[in-house]
Amino acid sequence: MSRIGLTPPDWLVRNLQTQPTPVNWAAVARAAIAMALPLAVGLAVGEPTYGALASMGALSGVIGDTADAYRMRILNIAIPQLFGAVGVTLGSLVYGHGWLAVAVVTGVALVSGMISTIGAVASVSGLLLLLNSVVGAGLPMPGQWWLAPVLMTGGGLLVLVLALLAWPLRSGVPERAAVAGAYRTVAELLTACGTPDYAEARQAVTQSLNQSYDLVLARRARHHGRSPELTRLLAQLNAITPVVEAAPAAHLTGKPLPSEVPEAVRHLAQAVETGYTGPIGLQLPVAVNETTRAVGHALRHAAEVVAAPDVDPRAIADRLGRPAALRTRAAQATRNVALSAASWRYGLRLALCIGVAQVLVSIIPVPRSYWVALTITFVLKPDFGSVFSRALLRAVGTVAGLVIAAAVLSQVPRGWWDVPVMLVLAPLIPALTPRGYGYQTAAITPVILLLSDVLNHQGTGLLMPRLVDSLMGCGIALVAGYLLWPESWHTRVGDRLADAVADTARYVECAFGEQAVDPPARARMRRRLYRDLSVIRTEFQRALTEPPPTGRRAAAWWPLVVAVERIVDATTAARVRTKHGAALPSDAEVAQVVLQLRELAQGVREAETLYTVRTDLTGPSGSVLEPLRQEVAAARAIASPH
Repeated sequence: MSRIGLTPPDWLVRNLQTQPTPVNWAAVARAAIAMALPLAVGLAVGEPTYGALASMGALSGVIGDTADAYRMRILNIAIPQLFGAVGVTLGSLVYGHGWLAVAVVTGVALVSGMISTIGAVASVSGLLLLLNSVVGAGLPMPGQWWLAPVLMTGGGLLVLVLALLAWPLRSGVPERAAVAGAYRTVAELLTACGTPDYAEARQAVTQSLNQSYDLVLARRARHHGRSPELTRLLAQLNAITPVVEAAPAAHLTGKPLPSEVPEAVRHLAQAVETGYTGPIGLQLPVAVNETTRAVGHALRHAAEVVAAPDVDPRAIADRLGRPAALRTRAAQATRNVALSAASWRYGLRLALCIGVAQVLVSIIPVPRSYWVALTITFVLKPDFGSVFSRALLRAVGTVAGLVIAAAVLSQVPRGWWDVPVMLVLAPLIPALTPRGYGYQTAAITPVILLLSDVLNHQGTGLLMPRLVDSLMGCGIALVAGYLLWPESWHTRVGDRLADAVADTARYVECAFGEQAVDPPARARMRRRLYRDLSVIRTEFQRALTEPPPTGRRAAAWWPLVVAVERIVDATTAARVRTKHGAALPSDAEVAQVVLQLRELAQGVREAETLYTVRTDLTGPSGSVLEPLRQEVAAARAIASPH
């Protein structure tokens, strides 16, 4: 008897897969203290509702407590708290005002959606702005209008205070650890050269370098080069770039590098992490060709930079460019939000869904109706993943969380017993959140219901309304925020992939053409390319979690994403080889490859489905561009399955 019919579809399996990650025990401890302490204080002073509101604010702080670097913790926690305070103030001012409340919350949803497209911190800020305005408009707040914002903001700032306690003792440690981590991922990349694991290792290097550069450059923008330690860290990041550039050339040889090579990088990583500045003796094998010469030269340069006690800031060439002043970046972000079609499109999508929810619960009596809008807010986030996947996982996670909440609300007496229960439940949020959205929902649901019970004393009567409201919110998000919008995955990702191919053509031209640019500019171009391809990979992975036809189309286009990454690698490898002795390609060879790439970009931009494209790429077999020609030909020959 065939068991094929019992096999779950790939998109469902991808949605339910866990993401194993180590537990951040410090964040777990902070969550337990920050959420249980306000409850205890509220009970001690005879105002448990005040304690519950402060714990709600702490919950938002716990969700944003994801950064290792202390400066980033301030941004990730404090700035969203300010937006949250504005949100709960606006919501509480229109509580009970019927259609005025509907209009205000819908307007807040539009603003929230638009600012969420700026970046990670802005996204969390927009999320809290809308969440708290929905809570304020749907739940009567105790005391004066200003009390709830103060209590909720205070709870969030308690998380921040706990997160910053060790800053005086560990200042600079997260930054050094990030740079050392980048070195270690490069060591794994060199270990994977010539093996099938290379592509995955290169992805890890891209992500690690992105995070490290973002962290160090952001801090450097504030210090304007006055911090010797940050200047050294930036120099060390720049020094590992030639090693990363040499890796594709080593990989194309098809042979693993000697074990001494990745071990030397691990030795450098240890020196970076500990701040060691003494002599570093590298045991490297003798170079036998231009590839091994490139690897050895890059490693010796990195060792010199790591060992240098002082670095002149003026001698550093930025690999990603010096960040603009904060005022300039803020003005640019504001212009982008106001003029971006994508920003308006997402803001209108979110406003439509929230407006439909608010109108629906105004017409139909729904207990605890604000949960409908809360569900939509969490599900319909542009940077949090596929709307379809999040709606599915939200429903599954809510059911799991309700099982836990049912046991708590039915068996635990209200009062001081809430404090030890919160000590147990709150740590589950940072522990389970990295594993996936469904797990996060399952952890947050019983915490929210426990705090809601402190506020309104409904006990197990909260369970069914919570389930019904969550399912209603998921349904509205799926229909009004997903099915009714003609945007499909290929519209978002296909254009981005075409842009990446066009940028790759410019990269080839700048590496070998008549207008070749200097090494720092070329390195910035390559880093931007890999960063863009990393974003495209993320978009495709989201599309793969959606049911047919979206997931099937994404699977068909996936090989082309990999092919474009290989083209960038082959270009970098060719440039490294010419730098260390190989003959330069002719202008005609370069022009031919660039033309083929631009035609490929145009085809990707216009095609709904992939199809085989005839490729006319010829040239000297011994040219450094021969591997690149092969990769371009392979990319153009990819065909969609029948």
